Amino acid sequence: MPIHQPQQRTDAQSDRTGVRQAEAALVEHYPRLVRLAYVVLPPGLGRHRRVLTAHAVVQRALPAAGSKASSPRVPAQSRRTGPSASTEGTSADRGPAHPAYGWVRLRVLRAALAHERRPRWWPGRLPAPAALRPALPVVWGLRLFPRAGGVDELALDRALSAVDGPVRAAFALHLLEGLDESGVRELLAEAAVADPAGAVRRAARLGRPDRAGAQAMLRSGEFDPCTVQTRPSDLLRRRHRVRAAAVAAALCVVAGGLTVAVEQGARGGGEERSPAGVFAPVLDPAELMRTAAERWADTSRVDFTAWPARGGRTDDDALLGRALRAWAEPPESVRVSTTPGTAAAPPAEPPRLLFADEVDGAAVVLFHDSADRVVRYAEPLSGAGGAALDFARTDDADVTTGAAVVVSRTADGARFLLAPWIAESTTRDLLAPDTPGRPLEVGPDGVTAEVPRPAAGGACGTWPVLQLRSSEQIVEKHAFLVTDLGDLAPVHLTYTPKPGRGAPARQPREATSTEALLAWARTACSLRTLAGSGVRSVNNWAFAEQKLPEGGASADWLCTRADTWRGPGRVLVQFLSPAASPTEPASVVADRDDTALCSRFGQHVLAGTHWKAPSGRWYVLAAGSRAVTRIQASGAVRDAAGGPTFAVRAPRDADVELTASLREGGTLTAVR
Repeated sequence: MPIHQPQQRTDAQSDRTGVRQAEAALVEHYPRLVRLAYVVLPPGLGRHRRVLTAHAVVQRALPAAGSKASSPRVPAQSRRTGPSASTEGTSADRGPAHPAYGWVRLRVLRAALAHERRPRWWPGRLPAPAALRPALPVVWGLRLFPRAGGVDELALDRALSAVDGPVRAAFALHLLEGLDESGVRELLAEAAVADPAGAVRRAARLGRPDRAGAQAMLRSGEFDPCTVQTRPSDLLRRRHRVRAAAVAAALCVVAGGLTVAVEQGARGGGEERSPAGVFAPVLDPAELMRTAAERWADTSRVDFTAWPARGGRTDDDALLGRALRAWAEPPESVRVSTTPGTAAAPPAEPPRLLFADEVDGAAVVLFHDSADRVVRYAEPLSGAGGAALDFARTDDADVTTGAAVVVSRTADGARFLLAPWIAESTTRDLLAPDTPGRPLEVGPDGVTAEVPRPAAGGACGTWPVLQLRSSEQIVEKHAFLVTDLGDLAPVHLTYTPKPGRGAPARQPREATSTEALLAWARTACSLRTLAGSGVRSVNNWAFAEQKLPEGGASADWLCTRADTWRGPGRVLVQFLSPAASPTEPASVVADRDDTALCSRFGQHVLAGTHWKAPSGRWYVLAAGSRAVTRIQASGAVRDAAGGPTFAVRAPRDADVELTASLREGGTLTAVR
């Protein structure tokens, strides 16, 4: 009796089947894969390039025709690994379990992570090699970016921009793909991540305590590169396209003749090729983007992209050319400074010109590029001093954080270039809360008169700030405060009022009310510790009010949170005891770096301090935010009290541990 052997597939048949399965998985789950790539890609690419690169990464995930070695082997009975292997299908909380999808996802993950990897020999100012590879899709004449989210989505995006690619990948694989920690570690290891366990640990700290909220935000339109908004690129720039095309054709002819010479120079020990040559097409002053003067009044994106080019030297191609070349490859004579977390790389495409003119004895040029940076170039008009090149991040700037840029700084003060939507400008002193603001002179090009700088050291007798008012074409009756902390972009100051009885949680608001100004009068001098650290905004949150022992008056507890452009924040918890002067400095009782405390992702806070009553007796005081229902002390003193405040007699140097119970369960330890 003949025995029928099962027919064996050939390798070629298996390869073809695997490619078809992978292609089907890619097409079916394309939006999911593109979102994953978008989250993992470096935010420094800018939103437009990140959208296009996310699509390119996914579209290149399939092997090229004829590349048998890279073809997926996905037979019908393939072994499944990882946490997603136990469940078929797709759900909101778990990625598709089919092995073809897992193979495509791994390819997407590897390609997205490659955009942040630089070989040791690679010049530090250049993007990673993967970012320089030409790829489809390509869009001409339009700028693409996902739909803008709210404040919470913006905060999450900033937090993601402050970590590296493996951490973003671990965060996305857990919240978007539904993998558990072991599955994330395994997948990151397959993607050649050096420290998968470390990436998972760091990712676990993102989005706390509301991980469900972070998951919902990650699935929102803010992180969806398949649902995008469009805006035109610089319309004036198109006038030069015919000339640029002719020049490009001529360059192609010349390049063919130079190829042999370049190769011979490389082999014969010729000079190293200048990085500026790679970026030559974007360093032509004629290609600079320029925004129409009234654009800001007719766009929903009110940020640096809406700033027109202003100043008397915007047509000085010689000056603009020097500024662009210095940006591409700064000579040793140029002093370069960057705010923390800001790349000094050359522009990937022609930047936007914001300003060019002479200010305080220097020719100054301001640019804004697609990587969300403001770049300031200044060269002295006379003397032998060198030029200066300053970089600052401006990720997702808005009406307030995109309202001004320092155009000139001297030993005594600074001049600002104001946004075109600023209708009124005054200056005031935070240490004189009862004194009204004084008008600030602004020139026709938007440059202000010199504003005194806050004292960097010594006595803190004044703290000048700008009080600006937006045009009613943007928002009605909107005034806000900004202050100079030594970076290009001034810092936006806000205030969150005390919790009301039975009222919902308060939100930060502009620090122009009497209550806000009185709080800032006692905390303004603490801003000196934040100078030069790339701070975007500082909020004073009055999280508790406490009745003091021995029949005394009330004291306030403030959490002063500074958010940086790159994401991480710093927190100072300050105790405002009764004072004879409205400007008596508050006592700093806790100082914490790189924390989510007092933000959307850290809504609960508990702090304590030692306090001396007028009688001479010492107490341990503590206060928590509105969700605190009980505070307990242990150590040198053991006691407890219901509610958000606590006071107990204790020696002056008593070592006390404070914990609190929260309304919705869980405990909280005091911040130090």
